This record gives sequence, structure tokens and C-alpha cells, in this order.
Amino acid sequence: MTDQIRGPARGRADVPLSILDLATVSAGGTAVDALRTSTELVRRAERWGYHRYWVAEHHGMPSVASSAPAVLIAHLAAHSETIRLGSGGVMLPNHPPLIVAEQFATLHALHPGRIDLGLGRAPGTDPATAAAMRRGDADAFPEEVATLTAFLDGDAPAGLQSYPLNADRPPIWLLGSSGFSAQLAGMLGLPFAFAHHFSAENTEPALELYRTRFQPSQWLDKPYAMIGVSAVAADTSEQALRLAGTIALAMLRLRRGRPSPIPSPEEAAAHPYTDVERNFVDGYLRNVVMGTGDEVRAGLTALRDRTEADELMITTGVYGGANRLRSYELVARAFELDQG
Repeated sequence: MTDQIRGPARGRADVPLSILDLATVSAGGTAVDALRTSTELVRRAERWGYHRYWVAEHHGMPSVASSAPAVLIAHLAAHSETIRLGSGGVMLPNHPPLIVAEQFATLHALHPGRIDLGLGRAPGTDPATAAAMRRGDADAFPEEVATLTAFLDGDAPAGLQSYPLNADRPPIWLLGSSGFSAQLAGMLGLPFAFAHHFSAENTEPALELYRTRFQPSQWLDKPYAMIGVSAVAADTSEQALRLAGTIALAMLRLRRGRPSPIPSPEEAAAHPYTDVERNFVDGYLRNVVMGTGDEVRAGLTALRDRTEADELMITTGVYGGANRLRSYELVARAFELDQG
């Protein structure tokens, strides 16, 4: 199992480099367009040398077409051959552990050795949508993780078992943006993925908690921490900043309770920002690693050195499928990931 979690660094990357895909929907586009881009991206990511490719779970967001991770993973697995695929993550309180166990055991049986199960405890949506899903109690997350693990391991309570039951199971990761899941992952001896892309101020404290609370397990003999990073690469620094502005405006609208598809660069540049809005956007952009491919490589390397992360997972939710594909390509080239 440890070998499935730890991946080889490639090219000039000191650690494995992976992708988090939200299947972002651009203004003027559709979910069909977004998912077609994801299908093309997973093919190219495999060829370019990325280590793993995860998809998120979000609900009620017009900018995100990734609301059903297990379905999307099955599709992406059918259109790729070797790259690891997983959830970043399944928001466990939204689902009965039995159903998640069945879904990911099936994926693991179809694609042995390629599936990761990342688990989060946030709703991935607004309160009204969470209520419509009859969402469970996030405080029960540790117990639900234990129940899900028992189903996958064939150790469920007497009279209960999820099927298919495999000889082994996909690696379980815990995801988080604060110290709660960091401590839990450490105590359970599981790999941990931290959402640096929207909680940068908590990254280093959470990783420190994870490492200090870590207990060796049958899955890992030492901590393994991955951080999710928003990264935008383009042919020029100016173009990268212009594209990053499309994500920033989308995030501003989301925080204001007015979610929208990812706006165009022109729309983002022309938006009449108030001082408060400009402060938010500037703060958001400070945590985006952007620029040319070489500039992004330098920024990611510095972040990795500061946090001592074992793996970096980049997410690029900019306007336009072609812009997203180009960004990931430039990063892969800068790190010389391409295996031919």
C-alpha cells in the first residue's frame, strides 16, 4: 500500500506532481465542454508524466461540473491507462459509508492499483444544498471513516458487508483545510492532503499537527503530506495574471453568494471592484503560483521547500479549456515530467 501512496518524482520535480480537477465551467460554455476538457486533460496528463489525477465534489455551483466523483473517475479511468485516479475528495457526511465503499471497491476492481479514495468532512456546497442532500453530522466524521474502512476491509459488523470485496483496497486519504483532519490522519496513520489553495494561512500549522500526531500504520511507516496549490502558467507572466483574475472574480462571487461560471479575462479585467473586493482579490491572488512555466516551477519549488510537502497537487480553474490544458502542459515541460 505504501508504494501506491508514494510516487516517484519525475524530471526536475523534487516530489511527485499531480492534478486536482474541478471540471470548471466557463462563461458561455457548458458542463459538456468542461467534462470534455477533463477527458482530454487526463489523457495528456498521463502522457506528460503527472503522478495522479483527482476530481473534487462540489454541489450547487454553476462553475463546477464535478458533482459525482465516482462517476467521473470511472469515465476518466476508461480514457487513460496508467495514471492514478481518485477523489479530492468524496465529502463523506454527504453519503452513507456503505455506498462509498461499494463505489470505490467497484472502481478498484475495475482498475486495480490505480484508485485513491480521498475523504473530506465539509459539505462542498452551501447550507441549503447541504440540507437538500440530507447531509449527516460533520462531527461524526471519525466514526464514518472507521465504518467505511471496515466495509472495505471486510471487517464490518456481523451481518453487514459491502460488495465487491477485494483482496486489498484503494488507499484512503484524509483531506482538510484546518487542523481537525490533520490530527485524525496522523492518529490513523493515513496520508493527508491539505487545501493550501484556499486556506494558505493554515498550511504549515496543519502539516505540523499531522506530523507530530502521526502513528505508523499498516498503510504508512512515516507521514506523507500532499498540498493542493492553485497554479496558472501561460506563455507570458502578464497573460498568466490575466487568466488568474478569472478565478479570483469567480471566487469573489462565490463568497458573496452569487456563484457563476468562470468569467472571461475581459469580464474580470472590466469588473468595477470596490476597495473591499480588490483587497479580497489581491489576497486570493497572493496564494496563486502564476507566471511562465519556469516561474511556476520556481514558485512551486519554493513552496515545497518551505512546507516540506511530499507531493504537490496543482489545480488550474481558469477560463477556457484550452487555457487550462496549456497551463498544465507548460508546468509539465518546466519540470521536464514528460516521459515520452
